[in-house]
Amino acid sequence: MFRRESSIPLRGSAASLCNNLSVLPLPARNLTHFGVVRGASAQLLSAAPEGVPLAQRQLFAKQGAGVSPAFITQVHWCTLPFRVLVVLTSFKGIQMYEADGSVMVYWHALNSGEASPAPAMFARGIAASGQFICVGTWSGRVLVFDIPVKGPNIVLCEELTGHQAPITDIATEPTQAQDCVADMVTADDSGLLCIWRSGPEFKLLTSIPGFGVPCPSVRLWQGIVAAGYGNGKVHLYEASTGSLQVQISAHARAISALDLAPELLSAAEDTFVHLWKLSRNTESGGIEVEHCHGECVPDTQVCGARFCDPAGSSFAVTGYDLAEILRFRSV
Repeated sequence: MFRRESSIPLRGSAASLCNNLSVLPLPARNLTHFGVVRGASAQLLSAAPEGVPLAQRQLFAKQGAGVSPAFITQVHWCTLPFRVLVVLTSFKGIQMYEADGSVMVYWHALNSGEASPAPAMFARGIAASGQFICVGTWSGRVLVFDIPVKGPNIVLCEELTGHQAPITDIATEPTQAQDCVADMVTADDSGLLCIWRSGPEFKLLTSIPGFGVPCPSVRLWQGIVAAGYGNGKVHLYEASTGSLQVQISAHARAISALDLAPELLSAAEDTFVHLWKLSRNTESGGIEVEHCHGECVPDTQVCGARFCDPAGSSFAVTGYDLAEILRFRSV
């Protein structure tokens, strides 16, 4: 069971975007960082366990060329083996900052690669994999950036081309194995999933076809791909083969966020947040699912949900037209 804790106030409503909440726990300092997109700005907050905001910072999208507003599409902390960066994507480009948002260390402007600009360029979907940060784009390309131990000498080293539709989300899982191990999954607006083995040279291992429904959020855990779709269903696949193992009728409306730690957290536009226990049958090796908990955020289009610690003992939720981050803790 989970109980509601004191919420964290925001300066305004979270934007109506899927995966609109990023969380960075800092147990050594007894702090948690939260990041939320609000139109052309992203709000970063540091909060103590009791929910009192200790520091706040606003990041704004770099304008780039043109005079139109550069709306932000996502903010996300990327934890690399040697440093932590906060990455911000927008209709203009990709910005990378030091973990506290104090210094921008890299800017990548979006370019359609055509003589005339694309009608709607944007970046969306952010994940760290080893020494790399991967960012999705409107064209279906996934940009791979090589991150140095320190400093701003970040290099665009590869572009992955498994998708034809705009990228919606990217998920990774640390792994020490080397050959034929799936440790990254990318999703797009058509529902197509691509499963990769990460660098130094990324390799496409398998693709899971879409079925006409967007896949706004995806997660990867112990060889299981969890994909949340626009029809409210969550599918669990074997990452190694791409075979469908479990289909959960989780929500009545579109999924807006998933998280794993190790329970599965699902949130959707139907005002509900659910927790699911995942396990493998010791005899058959199949994936088993058990519903553990549900929370309703009345009259709210939930747009972000994340666990606040690796053990999954607490989670946070954001919603459109909701000027606070809701927090829940296990009892």
